[in-house]
Amino acid sequence: MKKIGCLNSELSYVLAKLGHFDTLTIGDCGLPVPKGVQRIDLAVTYEVPAFTDVFKVVDAEAKFQKVTIASEAKEQNPEFYGFITKWAADNGIEVVEVPHDEFKKRSASSVAVVRTGECKPYCNVILESNVSF
Repeated sequence: MKKIGCLNSELSYVLAKLGHFDTLTIGDCGLPVPKGVQRIDLAVTYEVPAFTDVFKVVDAEAKFQKVTIASEAKEQNPEFYGFITKWAADNGIEVVEVPHDEFKKRSASSVAVVRTGECKPYCNVILESNVSF
């Protein structure tokens, strides 16, 4: 049994399989999951687990080079927007902002969509993996 890091077997497996340029979406509980994309549903109830709790575990387990967010987040959820843009700046990660409808289309190419219990608007990211060397 694992004793540290991501304990969810589905999520741990997906993270271990990520290759360079693969994408993983982490979303709030309202983000639609496109047909054919693996759903990893971590939501227990509203706000549990929070987006940031899941994000921090994923960030600790994999390396990323780009993050895509909905442009609406800047106005509709400035706390989330600030969290993600600061994280990206601190880690040298490119930030791409697209309209939410475009975000949902792009999530269809992710290897999986991780559903959190988050209820704040536009708490969604598409993370593009990088190499760890």
